[in-house]
Amino acid sequence: MTGRAPGHPGFGITLILLMAACFATMDTAVKYVGALLPILVVLLARYGVQAASMGVWLAVSQLRGGAGFRSAHPRFQAVRGALLLTSSTFGFLGLRYLPVAEFTAINMLTPVMVTLLAATLLREHVSRLRWALVVGGFVGALIVIRPGSGLFGWAVLLPLAGSVAYASFQVLTRKLSALESPYTTHFYTGLTGTLVVVALLLASDTPLRATLQAATPGQIGLLLAIGTLGTLGHLMLVLAFGLAPTSTLMPFMYVQIAFAAAVGWLVFSHAPDGWGWLGMAVVAVCGAASAWLNVREAAAARAPVSALGADTIVD
Repeated sequence: MTGRAPGHPGFGITLILLMAACFATMDTAVKYVGALLPILVVLLARYGVQAASMGVWLAVSQLRGGAGFRSAHPRFQAVRGALLLTSSTFGFLGLRYLPVAEFTAINMLTPVMVTLLAATLLREHVSRLRWALVVGGFVGALIVIRPGSGLFGWAVLLPLAGSVAYASFQVLTRKLSALESPYTTHFYTGLTGTLVVVALLLASDTPLRATLQAATPGQIGLLLAIGTLGTLGHLMLVLAFGLAPTSTLMPFMYVQIAFAAAVGWLVFSHAPDGWGWLGMAVVAVCGAASAWLNVREAAAARAPVSALGADTIVD
């Protein structure tokens, strides 16, 4: 998409809210079924459904003269897909140990992580305001996890590592990505994840067939729901950025924290305490402000803003 502002902000905001609900529900399903089935099986469902559904989408689109399977940068697509899979792996593992709301808040550090990586790895100039937002975001995360309190322990490193992987994905996207169809990119992200997970399953002692045969119908349904919710969430993100300006949509992405708290309470009867809510609010404000600065700078440079380059979503 280009730098011009689209003309349906209300519908775009609605899609962002639906996307946040999809991801919060998916994370809750991952936490539930991830305690019962091997993580590689959950990851296979997540990326396999995306690859299959987007493959059908592109096949139909190509027959109609639209976007097809051809990619101008296949190596780039593979690296991006591998980074996103790494982020999902850390995230799915983290959900085994952390409440959904607190996990989501830590995951939302990605925009400030992007700033940090851009400064340290790419030697980009970072303003004092951006550094203040980086510090503020990490302070918010510290309030949520409260090191030394014994609330979450070492498990907090998992979503933090996932945020670093996804921030690396974002930095790579900003520097190297050519303008390709977001649907084509969405397909190759799913395909890369699927191929890597299949290779890991073959190399491991995880009995895929026996695991699926032993799984209950409810567990199979949750696996399919995880893949479907992840795929739909990202498609809604793509469509939303085609309908409303990025600056309009960014603040609403942080509604995912509230959705995660609500769904986590309904399923697991867990609600964050007062300090947890405070930390999540600090992370949301710093992350939204950092993302808004990204949008302003992109608009000032007349650079296209890609829907798949949004800084706040990791699934």
